[in-house]
Amino acid sequence: MSPEPTPPQESRWPGQLAAIDMGSNSFRLEIAQVPHGRYRRVDYLKETVRLGAGLDANGLLTEEAALRGLACLARFAQRLKGFAPGQVRAVATQTLREARNRDAFLARAQTVLGQPIEVISGREEARLIYAGVARLQPSSLPRLVIDIGGRSTEMILGHGRKPLRAESFRVGSVSLSLRYFGDGRLTEQAFRAAQVAAGAELEEALEPFAAVHWEEALGSSGTVGAVSQLLAASGITDGRITPEGLRWLMERCLQAGRVERLALPGLKEDRRAVIAGGIAILYTLAAHFGIESLQPARGALRQGVIFDLDERLQAAALEQDGHDIRDASVRELQRRFMVDTDQARRVASVAEALYEQVGPRAAPDARRELLWACALHEMGMMVSHHDHHRHSAYLLGHVDAPGFSQSQQRRVAELVLGQRGGLRKIEAALTQEAFAWQVLCLRLAIIKCHARGEVRTDALALRRSGATARLDFGADWAATHPRTLHLLHEEAEAWSRGGVLRLVLRG
Repeated sequence: MSPEPTPPQESRWPGQLAAIDMGSNSFRLEIAQVPHGRYRRVDYLKETVRLGAGLDANGLLTEEAALRGLACLARFAQRLKGFAPGQVRAVATQTLREARNRDAFLARAQTVLGQPIEVISGREEARLIYAGVARLQPSSLPRLVIDIGGRSTEMILGHGRKPLRAESFRVGSVSLSLRYFGDGRLTEQAFRAAQVAAGAELEEALEPFAAVHWEEALGSSGTVGAVSQLLAASGITDGRITPEGLRWLMERCLQAGRVERLALPGLKEDRRAVIAGGIAILYTLAAHFGIESLQPARGALRQGVIFDLDERLQAAALEQDGHDIRDASVRELQRRFMVDTDQARRVASVAEALYEQVGPRAAPDARRELLWACALHEMGMMVSHHDHHRHSAYLLGHVDAPGFSQSQQRRVAELVLGQRGGLRKIEAALTQEAFAWQVLCLRLAIIKCHARGEVRTDALALRRSGATARLDFGADWAATHPRTLHLLHEEAEAWSRGGVLRLVLRG
């Protein structure tokens, strides 16, 4: 039997895990336990924040919207008091993928929440949504899972717990409602225009998500749940979403004429302004993909985040990195970009030994990010040997890698960019002391392994004293490795010119 996941720091709530979903319409906090793989909800909080409605014409998040989000996160932080960092994972979706000033908002948000916030890609969001649905509503049938959010729609084909195809499309209930129903009028012309716009965005999905690929369709999260409740409350269906039910809802909207006059049993006030856009997307999906019945799903993004966090903690407890989906993503990237895995292994063994000497109490993911950088530092060789570190960093920062957030991919890509050459290109990141030590260990490991042969991981010893790194090695080793010694002297000079650390060689 697998051990229960143990958070890395002392916790007042052992065994509990928390997920924060910072969506475009609502922020949600879910707290749960997963004893032996069984899900048990402890608490659930939801607030309508309308972050997605706060993006202006220039793609900037307005201060008003930012303050709504920060106020909500402050309340979530109160509920999370006593949780260790390893028990909480906060993810942000389409609005913060789009917002040009997202870094400024995230800096404030992380301070208020007291936890890191990860911006995840659309495909990673889709993968996590499917994980939540598949675990809470298991089935042996091939299935289509749809999640309509405020500014994006995720579509996933899967079988059992395995997602076979996952995509994200930039159309959601908030964005479509603002564009076509923003004046408050509910007209036939507006519904037609909204459906054309949704269809244009979803057109590339017509073949890969066609009805021949699945036998049941499920809808996750807010829009599907809200429309299901409207149909059930009026006795139109038992909660299933059908083309006939959607046409009935559109007729009710047209009869009302205006958003503020729309009165339907089960319609919550916080959903009123965005329901028309959601109905338009659902009708487009039903018509284009042959969906005769869409069942509301039990799981959603937040449950998928908790299951994913539980798996990470289980892998850490077992000290088996390969059980984390991020490790599988790294192996797949090595295969796809034909990385020299022997060299990657040598660099990782040296970097890990050095990092253990200077960062024994580092956060678990800090060590893992360093090892992922070692594994992928040469992936850019497939593009060109010249400046391969820049190609590697670009590829790593932009490729889809299941399990990774955009934020974490950027950090690993920044490490990879700093693997060689001058340090000025990463000087902003080097202001973070923890990052500087990661970069130093990676660069020293690459120098140690430059001959691409087997190496002794104990030949170099790294000591940390404030901002000074002392690299010790024996005189005999130095005498037999003159080229490596030459490169180490150049490395010390590079840090003296542009680093926050000082590297001292002691042979």
